[in-house]
Amino acid sequence: MWKLVDGNLIHTTDVSRIKFRTNISESTLESLKLMALEHNTHVNYLIESGLQTVLIQDVISFNKESRPKDRIQYKTTYDKELLESTRLFAKTHNLFINDVIEYSVGFIDIQSVKNNCYRFRVE
Repeated sequence: MWKLVDGNLIHTTDVSRIKFRTNISESTLESLKLMALEHNTHVNYLIESGLQTVLIQDVISFNKESRPKDRIQYKTTYDKELLESTRLFAKTHNLFINDVIEYSVGFIDIQSVKNNCYRFRVE
């Protein structure tokens, strides 16, 4: 992100985002990458959109036996508050965060997803 300070643009890190590593289905991740390319965005912005929808609904119907077997490690950044809310949501529903992330993929709202230029915004 860029900040306008005294008429000059200064590149800064967005402190509202934190790095997070999780395991996610490789096939789900590949479909998210294709969707991100198609809609000019990033995978983590897609995931965030789905997570926000799931957290607003405050309901999850997840079958633990149906967990995918092709999970791989995935590292990216998320909004700090959203990730904390997701942790609490997963804990209250006796799930892992990666379960909630994979479930939320089905609830992505393309209209509310940030585009890939969002991280270069000027504040």
